[in-house]
Amino acid sequence: MTTGTLLAIIIPVVVVLAVVAAVAFIALRRRRLRERFGPEYERTVEDAGGRLAAERELSEREKRHDALDIRPLPDDARDRYSRDWANVQGEFVDRPEDAVQDADLLVTSLMRDRGYPTEGLDQRLRDLSVEHGRTIDHYRAAHEVNQLSMKHQATTEQLRGAMVHYRALFDELLSDGGQARHARA
Repeated sequence: MTTGTLLAIIIPVVVVLAVVAAVAFIALRRRRLRERFGPEYERTVEDAGGRLAAERELSEREKRHDALDIRPLPDDARDRYSRDWANVQGEFVDRPEDAVQDADLLVTSLMRDRGYPTEGLDQRLRDLSVEHGRTIDHYRAAHEVNQLSMKHQATTEQLRGAMVHYRALFDELLSDGGQARHARA
């Protein structure tokens, strides 16, 4: 076989292999992001206007999250937060609006103590979505009701739902769900 014939065979094979490898890489990355972010993956695709832009965004969230110092709570802090949550729940019967606002403050405080930055709701949602993609919609829903509550526009049923939503993220944060990947070994 001549060199030209050999090149005519090898070059297309290499190109096909490169294309197959690229497609496989993209598919694996997409599956990994879907598994990690759960429902947040599709929400981000919708918000970003396409899969590639969303996947870039989600990868950036991962990089930012990996740079954070997310840490487990000491046992005494975990116990204190559990007591504080019980107090907030007890407050709901007599003062539901106050209880929802206190639940929001307690979740924010827990986030801060775990090492999450707490500036701005959008950034909190992005940071939390990396390890809490399956419960982040609870936080969104609770926060929306809390906003209504501050204007005295939330129904008792909405306030009750907000407490349930806050509790979902609270429990996950309290149980150390979502520790930074470098902290797991």
